[in-house]
Amino acid sequence: MTSRILVIDDKENIRKLLSSNLESHGYVVDAAEDGETGVGMFKDVIYNIVITDVKMPGMSGLDVLEAVKEINPDTVVIVMTAFADMDDAIHALKRGASDYIRKPFKLEEIRAAVEKAISTQGIIAENRLLRREVEDKYKFDAIIAKSKQMEQVFESIKRVSAANSTVLITGETGTGKELVARAIHFNSPRRAKPFTAVNCAAIPTTLLESELFGHVKGAFTDAWSDKYGRFEESEGGTLFLDEISEINPAIQAKLLRVLQDGEFSRVGENKVRKSNVRVITATNTDLHRAVEEERFRKDLYFRINVLPINIPPLRERREDIPLLLRHFLDISCKDNNLSLRHFSPEAMNALLNYSWPGNVRELQNLVERCSLMCAESEIKKEELPAELLAAETNNPGGNAEMIFSPDSDDNVSLKQTMSRITETIEKEMIIKALKKADGNKELAAQLLEISRRSLFYKLKQYDIG
Repeated sequence: MTSRILVIDDKENIRKLLSSNLESHGYVVDAAEDGETGVGMFKDVIYNIVITDVKMPGMSGLDVLEAVKEINPDTVVIVMTAFADMDDAIHALKRGASDYIRKPFKLEEIRAAVEKAISTQGIIAENRLLRREVEDKYKFDAIIAKSKQMEQVFESIKRVSAANSTVLITGETGTGKELVARAIHFNSPRRAKPFTAVNCAAIPTTLLESELFGHVKGAFTDAWSDKYGRFEESEGGTLFLDEISEINPAIQAKLLRVLQDGEFSRVGENKVRKSNVRVITATNTDLHRAVEEERFRKDLYFRINVLPINIPPLRERREDIPLLLRHFLDISCKDNNLSLRHFSPEAMNALLNYSWPGNVRELQNLVERCSLMCAESEIKKEELPAELLAAETNNPGGNAEMIFSPDSDDNVSLKQTMSRITETIEKEMIIKALKKADGNKELAAQLLEISRRSLFYKLKQYDIG
């Protein structure tokens, strides 16, 4: 696509020289004799690049820069200035100009500046596309789930995203705590700023303080130069601290200070630095017990537990399993250039009855393994990992009945399959609620968080006495 350039200069010879030269190199060029005319033209046609003189009668080049950026921030503005007016060039750069050219100039300098501007625009457009893809990926509704438990997690993400308070995400390993943390960040006002993740358990204790807060040259052996910490790298954005329970008491005290006062110091310095970072923490351990056992500071626990979110394990939300299986199968087949795969009814039932100790991460790894190792489009039960089949035989992970019938043509429909799974789990939950309520239907309805009328309808629907 040909770039459109607007040249603004009160000297006709400059306008003609630039227009002629740039057009000879394939650009579409328009020219204006003053700032007011140029801005008026810009309102009618959005130009990729504006080249403007700084010193002009009436509207100055700096005023043009400000007006252009207000209309379209993505337009690249290059200012031309005499050597004696270099302060104007500096002011222009501070206001958003991409480059400046000193008069008298060589035409090669103008072309180089234009080429650089076009390259910059390409990078900006690419970054915007990548950011949009990232934001779409981490929208809370992009998390694959339909269970009631995960709907509650989605609601929590909605509520906490707009806030600045700390969030504590709890859940077993593999449940997707970092995914939830990213969803919070990319749905928050801080989305344009950095998201930084640190696994506190993966970094040696001796290095963790430096990793988080940075250090100055000579602070310790091998500290050959100053180093930014993750708090500085995350300025204005979000810092995700996974496995927060693993940090030692000294670092806990320093973390508490930055959370309470927004202040910290690099390792080896006395200078106090300010921090504007939202902290999201996560753990798969019982932090309350860690506090009771004096392994974790009580004041820090209360400080990070302002907005808690718990992610239920996969075995407690089995209706999400078929959705996740289909999602990860599609991804694996696409990434590995494979024809579409599907699990046989017997394999699907084995997967539904498995306890998934590794949760979603284990499921994703299993799907990728099966899609690559199985030659046929249908993945059969006997092709599932031996450890999964052994676990199913020795200790079934749930009470899911044989939802899929090998002889039924209905298995072709994903919609019907999902409906059967939902009905089966719903029926099981109603029976459990009735049992817990000793047959009291009104109490059972309260436990299920549905109306008494809805409960009676479902009792009739599922033929529950």
